[in-house]
Amino acid sequence: MLDRLETIRKEALDAINKAKDSSREAIEALRVRFTGRKGELTNILKSIGSLPPDQRPKVGQLANRYKNEIETAIKEALEKFDQKNSEETCIAGLDPTLPGRRLPYGRLHPVTQVMDEICAIFSRMGFSVAQGPEVELDFYNFEALNIPPDHPARDMQDTFYIDDKVLLRTHTSPIQIRTMEKLEPPLRIIAPGKVYRCDSDVTHTPMFHQVEGLMVDTRVSFADLKGILTHFIHQIFSDRTGVRFRPSFFPFTEPSAEVDIQCVICGGSGCRVCSHTGWLEVLGAGLVNPAVFRHVGYDTERFSGFAFGLGIERITMLKYGIDDLRLFFDNDLRFLTQF
Repeated sequence: MLDRLETIRKEALDAINKAKDSSREAIEALRVRFTGRKGELTNILKSIGSLPPDQRPKVGQLANRYKNEIETAIKEALEKFDQKNSEETCIAGLDPTLPGRRLPYGRLHPVTQVMDEICAIFSRMGFSVAQGPEVELDFYNFEALNIPPDHPARDMQDTFYIDDKVLLRTHTSPIQIRTMEKLEPPLRIIAPGKVYRCDSDVTHTPMFHQVEGLMVDTRVSFADLKGILTHFIHQIFSDRTGVRFRPSFFPFTEPSAEVDIQCVICGGSGCRVCSHTGWLEVLGAGLVNPAVFRHVGYDTERFSGFAFGLGIERITMLKYGIDDLRLFFDNDLRFLTQF
């Protein structure tokens, strides 16, 4: 038995010495062969009980010593193999001991950032956010907004028609109609979202973003409209931004107005951006036309309201001094990471 133990020790150490440069799997296989649960040394330790009593202590002591020696040799072989492999990897240009490189964080698109800011401003004034379908019925997009089939105002919007009654919405005003059909006054909502028009050039895109607003109650006046929009403009730009209201026409509001701000580029002194007028148009607004209320069953003698709409891209361009609309859609990270 002692000769057998010596033979196993020699075979194990020789095999470990030869396998230390081959692979972890080869070294691990030697551990299983000699010191595993069914290994050669393990089997000898299990059979000690069958030996004569006077041989058991010596055989057991020697078997345990050789087992520890073989396990130590296997451990050292694994460590040397891992160290050599790590050094070779570092030479190849990769050091696994170095900390990982952080991936860059994504950012919200500047249009999304401004849309979120606009929604937050109106939310603080008591407005809730309403949503609606982008594929809309002609009734909600035009007719219920006092734009019947023969109305000349339809020529103001180049529409993507799917069929005679279905289209891609040209504004988010249909959400106002859908909301008024479901809710009774008083109500305050804003309707942000994508809109679509057959228009594409340096200053227009077939898809863009709008925010429409609506407030309905028993004593809503044009003064309320002016106060809320002036506060909004001061919040989105600055308290020093001048605001003016010009008479205009929209089929769904009466009276109607265009809202201008003092040019944020030149401060009102006149420049190319404002066509040397000192003013920039930013949104349209007005008191809700009673014809719109009649479409949703509101009592026009009891309720009044105002509505407004603005383009998010235009506000974003003015807020950040961007002079080319196409930058929003080019996906150029050099531009997007500035925001």
